[in-house]
Amino acid sequence: MTKKNRTVALLVGGASAEREVSKHSSEGIYQALLELGYTVKLIDPAYGIKQPINSQDFFTHENHFPVSARNYLEAVNSSLFDDVDIAFLGLHGEFGEDGIIQSLLELRGINYTGSGVAASSLTMDKMMSKLVMRHHHVSVPEGFVVDKNYSLNKIVDEITSKYSFPLVVKPNDQGSTFGLSICEKEDEIVAALDLAFRYTKKVLVEEFIPGRELTVGVLGNQVLPVLEIRPMHALYDYECKYTAGMSEYICPADIPENLAERIKAAALQAFAVLGCSGYARIDFRLNAHNEFYCLEVNSLPGMTSTSLLPKAAKAIGISFTELVDTIISLALL
Repeated sequence: MTKKNRTVALLVGGASAEREVSKHSSEGIYQALLELGYTVKLIDPAYGIKQPINSQDFFTHENHFPVSARNYLEAVNSSLFDDVDIAFLGLHGEFGEDGIIQSLLELRGINYTGSGVAASSLTMDKMMSKLVMRHHHVSVPEGFVVDKNYSLNKIVDEITSKYSFPLVVKPNDQGSTFGLSICEKEDEIVAALDLAFRYTKKVLVEEFIPGRELTVGVLGNQVLPVLEIRPMHALYDYECKYTAGMSEYICPADIPENLAERIKAAALQAFAVLGCSGYARIDFRLNAHNEFYCLEVNSLPGMTSTSLLPKAAKAIGISFTELVDTIISLALL
């Protein structure tokens, strides 16, 4: 089957906190798919069967119809997917990266890009994925999970007995730094928990690793070069991630070659033990002693103009269009 005879459903938007991030990612993917000669069908599963008519309407900040996670069931079970050969997942966050949409597509018998149900669910749960990685000798920061019925006294006791400030407080199952805080002292914990609980039912409290921000992309069996991010802010926050000029990117990272190879090996190990497939991005922190810690694995990494995976691919001569085509090819293996 040629590309012109193959229909790709590009899933965009969604019902998570990262809805706008998904739109940014998907706009570039859409143009690449058209350049490659695929027949492209845009679908926002959060709209159900009521979909915009004009392609550009999928990428605007407006919600043209009511947005709901319940609409995913209606969308995937409808005729929207009748002529679809493969779904390219431009979704991010809840209902996109956590195995939900993957499960629905599997029930329809539709191939999709990225990792399967189990790996998607596992990588979305930061604490569970850390436990698996630690078991397989991938270094991760120490931490613990807090639910909404937390006792502040118990949290403070846990921190004072095992940890020191600063600490990271963030949702256990969100991306794009939504709800993330760095606590420098004890009296900042409550506000940090309150912010994180706006996005989740479980919050991760973990040690802060001072040092450099690194990331490694995996594309099939290929490990991309280590990339370093130098944000304008002290934290690689939402603004630094998605605003051009707010971060500097060095690829390959300016680190010793043997250290880079060890980090790449850890990235591939994390990818494998969590059951990932297709592609992913693995984030690290590197301290002053050249000790590195895996922060998380992103099973559907961003694909915007400022995103890290495309930058790492470009560093070894893989264009954005070629990257998109490779992701589809890997999903069809």
